[in-house]
Amino acid sequence: MIRFNHKHQLSPKDYLYRVFFAIACIFILVLCLPRDGASKYSYRLHEPWDDLPVIAKDSFPIFKSDADIQREKDSLHRYYEPYFLWDTDKQQAMADLFEKEFPKVTEGNVPSYYLHHLLKKFAHVYQQGIMESQDYDRLVQEETRLIRVFKQNESESRHTDQIFTPKTAYEYLMAEEDSTRFTHAKLMKCDLSKYISPNLLYDVRKSQQQKAEVDGMLVPYMGQVQAGQKLVDKGQIVDEYTFQVLASLERHQQGRSMTSTERLVILGGQTLYVTIMIMLLMMYFEQFRRDYIERMRTVLLVICQIIIFPLITYSLIAHSLMHVYVIPYCMIPLLIRIFMDSRTAFITHFITIMICAASLAKPFEFIAIQTVAGLVTIYSLRQLSRRSELFRAVVIVVIATLLTNFCIDLMKTNILHAEGIDRWTYIYLVIAGILSLLSYLLLIPIERVFGFTSVVTLVELSDINNPLLRRLSEEAPGTFQHSMQVANLAAEVANRIGAESQLVRTGALYHDIGKLENSVFFTENQSGTNPHNALPCIQSAQIIIQHVKYGLALAEKYKLPTVIREFISTHHGLSMAKYFYISYKNAFPNSQVDESLFTYPGPNPHTLEQAILMMADSVEAASRSLKEYTEENINTMVDKIVNGQVEAGFFNLCPITFLDINEAKEVFKAKLRTIYHTRIQYPELK
Repeated sequence: MIRFNHKHQLSPKDYLYRVFFAIACIFILVLCLPRDGASKYSYRLHEPWDDLPVIAKDSFPIFKSDADIQREKDSLHRYYEPYFLWDTDKQQAMADLFEKEFPKVTEGNVPSYYLHHLLKKFAHVYQQGIMESQDYDRLVQEETRLIRVFKQNESESRHTDQIFTPKTAYEYLMAEEDSTRFTHAKLMKCDLSKYISPNLLYDVRKSQQQKAEVDGMLVPYMGQVQAGQKLVDKGQIVDEYTFQVLASLERHQQGRSMTSTERLVILGGQTLYVTIMIMLLMMYFEQFRRDYIERMRTVLLVICQIIIFPLITYSLIAHSLMHVYVIPYCMIPLLIRIFMDSRTAFITHFITIMICAASLAKPFEFIAIQTVAGLVTIYSLRQLSRRSELFRAVVIVVIATLLTNFCIDLMKTNILHAEGIDRWTYIYLVIAGILSLLSYLLLIPIERVFGFTSVVTLVELSDINNPLLRRLSEEAPGTFQHSMQVANLAAEVANRIGAESQLVRTGALYHDIGKLENSVFFTENQSGTNPHNALPCIQSAQIIIQHVKYGLALAEKYKLPTVIREFISTHHGLSMAKYFYISYKNAFPNSQVDESLFTYPGPNPHTLEQAILMMADSVEAASRSLKEYTEENINTMVDKIVNGQVEAGFFNLCPITFLDINEAKEVFKAKLRTIYHTRIQYPELK
């Protein structure tokens, strides 16, 4: 990592920005950290107590479990009788109305004895009571068998089986055993439903008061713990009673309001802890990857990762929404590895996990499982160029986390018990693995927001069916072939010296796209006539030099990433169009030459990949001018080109070593000998 740790002087303003982001990160994390969300004790039913003995500091009640409370509540609700008001006038009003309208409704087609018979049945129905259908359905659903009927300051219990609804009352009036005397057709003409109206009205206030009195009979606790009493001893099996005692202790501690001093102590500890974690991260960048600190986009990406995942963790804990294991923490090293490097990915992942663990009840298991997940992610995914690679990595990560959790269960749990293993933990880990597949969808937003370029994007840009490359192959075929050869040479060198081969390959394919403008002025696209013969040297040099400017304009038009545009602007650096410069000097030996007219706009390469492309471009172009492709000629040409660039200082801003340059020259020589099929020279017969 020494090559990336070269020093550049940051301005005070740049330092201030970075310090501000670090302080803001600490402030946000500490502000959102739960103050009492983490459980002090970790225990399971039917498992041994691994912690120190627990002594009660003060007295507190032993609360019943939720299941016991619900069971007792259901039992008490059997004695609950909802109140209904009796409408004393309803029966007489409906009877009078029926008797009055009977002749009109029946139109004289129903005998008068029907009237007296139905009035008796109406009296029975209203004496029993009629309630609304929804009220009756609610009683059935709640399994309420008795109701309290309130009538003229008196109340009586009545069984729900005796109560009518409008529907059952109508069915009772229509049902007749003597079907010869009372026919169904004549009963239908009486329009009986018109005279059925509920006379039992639900009294909400009194019913709720009665229900509250029943609930008040419930005792929520089953005993009392005295101060100084031992609750559980080390190695003791946590039975159901001990489990409820420990749960009651936690409930008592959470209910006890903390003093301001206690809150300040907790806040100070959290602030110091988070500050240490952030400082460790900054120290890593300062010691090993100072180049990342110099680029604001890398600082922001890392800080966003460190903020987002802890905030999600704290929210789940504070609101008890889900288990934290459903969060795909392996996305942290995955995304950092894609856009940066593996060591930074692990450090960022580990620091984030440590910050998240500050609010958990079982930090050891969490840290162990998530550390394994991060390491396996880094090992299994060197770069993401296909969706299948991500899927394969996720499968491996899920298997590794499941095995790690199983090993922890074996060390701490008696797996012979049915409750020995929490199966939900394994389900949560599988869900987290599935959610981590979303990282593929996050690549494009991250590239747009932070200005990164992933391998996926580089692979897509390397497709020769890309509109810009296809246009280059059609309009400037010589330049296209030159770019392909440069890409192969540069990628081979990148693989040899540990640079990003896909990045330099893609940059090589686009470095000369500016030659689409005036393509005939470049020798590789000419077929006999050279238009430079009719132009002065200065004008010819300007046409050649401007292909960098045109290339940048095309890159902006086709929305190429910034990292590709930098290859276009730096592949010639601040070098000169020497052919026309020397020709001009030879033609006008006594005149003063303005060298800026023959110099490319630059800048010089500032990354390892840009330096590789500059060497590959110059070597490949010069190789086409060799008259004889012998091993000696190729070696001499490569040494002359690359050594000249080194002496000119084109690589002074690059993290490239002399060893890298020698390795690059060896690759160029070997590849060019293979391309041009050099043969050994036969000795002459003396």
